[in-house]
Amino acid sequence: MMLSVISQVACSLIAWLSLYACFCYWNKHRTYEWSCRLVTLMHGIIVTCLSGYVALIDGPWPLTHPGTPNTPLQVRVLCLTLGYFIFDLSWCMYFKTEGDLMLSHHTLSICGMVLVLGLGKSATEINAIVFVSEITNPLLQARWFLRETGHYRSFIGDMVDFSFVALFLVLRIGVGGQIMYSVIVSSIPIWLIKAGGLAMYIVSLGFMFEICSFARRKVLKKYQAWRSVSSRDVPLKTNGHLTSR
Repeated sequence: MMLSVISQVACSLIAWLSLYACFCYWNKHRTYEWSCRLVTLMHGIIVTCLSGYVALIDGPWPLTHPGTPNTPLQVRVLCLTLGYFIFDLSWCMYFKTEGDLMLSHHTLSICGMVLVLGLGKSATEINAIVFVSEITNPLLQARWFLRETGHYRSFIGDMVDFSFVALFLVLRIGVGGQIMYSVIVSSIPIWLIKAGGLAMYIVSLGFMFEICSFARRKVLKKYQAWRSVSSRDVPLKTNGHLTSR
């Protein structure tokens, strides 16, 4: 069984590396980060769909069945995403593009998936955590590509930012908190799973503070820009009379 898991993870890693190499070849005029983010975008879309299907349709339900034995489909999804996280963590460490918070997130994710695949259980809750974590990833990458192509300061950029913040708070913090609570109160998952899940949620809270700070700055900037435009549109008053324009 473990040999099969190792083979699937190795195939996943090779597949993501090959996809990255292809993107680098097709986008020679772009930076390496452009190609890496294309891989991240592809992973986010594929794994969100797969993990969402497992969590919401195939089952078992993560809020009521944490710690149950892994299903074959859960194992395949986790092997696919584990290969990606190994690739992405290695890329980030080599190019030194991410801070401690993101590196901690990647490291905890890898350790959690390795533990679950090794134990043969608790993939239910880990898969659900992957779903609520990765569903915002395509929006994050879309924001980066909009900035790179000069289309970020637009209505589309505002919608991407709003959707990202809303999904992050509702799913990653709200639903993620419910998943974490169900794992902690259940007697089935081992303490390592509970501790790892709690550490992951603390990292998510760290991201939340950064995102809320960003959202606050953007709202204030938009408000100040609106006030500036409004003050130019409305004629000024002098001694109770409108000035000529």
